[in-house]
Amino acid sequence: MWTPAGRRDEIASAGVALTRLRVAFDVLPLAGELTGVGRFCAGLAGALVGREEVELRGYAVARNARRDTAAGALALGLEVRTWQAPTRLAGAVWARAELPPVEWLVGPVDVVHGTNYVVPPARRAGRVVTVYDLTALRYPKLCAPASLAYPRLVARAVRHGAFVHVLSSFVRDEVLELLGVDGDRVRVVPPGLDPPRDHVSAPSPGPADRQDRPAPYVLALGAVEPRKDLPTLVMAFAELARAHVDLRLVVAGPEGRGEPAFAAAVAACGVADRVVRVGYLREDERQSLLDGAAVLAYPSLYEGFGFPPLEAMAAGVPVVATAAGAVPEVVGDAAELVAPGDVEALARALARVIDDTGLRAKLIEAGRVRASSFNWESAATSMIELYGLAAVDGRAR
Repeated sequence: MWTPAGRRDEIASAGVALTRLRVAFDVLPLAGELTGVGRFCAGLAGALVGREEVELRGYAVARNARRDTAAGALALGLEVRTWQAPTRLAGAVWARAELPPVEWLVGPVDVVHGTNYVVPPARRAGRVVTVYDLTALRYPKLCAPASLAYPRLVARAVRHGAFVHVLSSFVRDEVLELLGVDGDRVRVVPPGLDPPRDHVSAPSPGPADRQDRPAPYVLALGAVEPRKDLPTLVMAFAELARAHVDLRLVVAGPEGRGEPAFAAAVAACGVADRVVRVGYLREDERQSLLDGAAVLAYPSLYEGFGFPPLEAMAAGVPVVATAAGAVPEVVGDAAELVAPGDVEALARALARVIDDTGLRAKLIEAGRVRASSFNWESAATSMIELYGLAAVDGRAR
């Protein structure tokens, strides 16, 4: 029988079932092409579905919620309740009032988990809201307009009793500093990492070299958003390309608001014919592209976590990243780190990792060890404990 360490009596006295917590879980991030948020939600939900301590109930609030969430939720075996309303409208209402409560949508639950910055109000349920980063406060010019409302919604939810879940200690410190949240209300639960899967051939990153092997390439993974700073990577690659005549740069991921700046950098770099833009990939294609990479580059200006470096490490690919936000915390000593925005330092680090076989071997070994420390079962266990604490708070209201 599950109970958080030292909290069994408190939970029992609050009337919360010890054997099974009913959790309403926002599955809207599972809609469409999954980015980092969607992959986190899919991984956590998949780990929670099989646990006897929780009964997971999916919910989604969006204009096309029923259509958008069907595939992702069904793949996890989740039943989903939907509210057909514009997401922005719901957020605007919840920013001003504690209505409508989540129980109107999903029935009686012990906890509601808002998995993407927004958690609905509740009558008796405890509340948990996941915050991935505070780009909206640190770099508002890099954000889509809709994201600028997130900090205000999180702060209001906390005032009404919500716990804040974050993926890194870095973001915990950001929440404490920028939102003024009490430290007892913020809990760090890192995500897991799916093991490498069998894969199929991904879209070709370029022609074969003289030995009929794929040409070597630097790989960048993720949506093309401004905070990913891909123009700096393009400029660094242009320097690197002078001494590595067969090397290519492959950028794979969904289109984003950083696409125009990325395209302009490619057009001006002088080696545009060696830069390959690949769109969104299925998981098996993504794994294939990772397996063939000489190095993964992660040049972000700001990150609250960062899945691609860990994915690369699990695949035996060395990583060069910027010491931005939570990245040093995530990669530990298993990656080469440079200052954000430093073109020359990034180019030098990439060259070292490509040319120095000893350094490559060291990073690959350390990376595999580092990646293995992130697993979904541990994440699910820690999240269930947080749900228990939130349920106690909900019953106490």
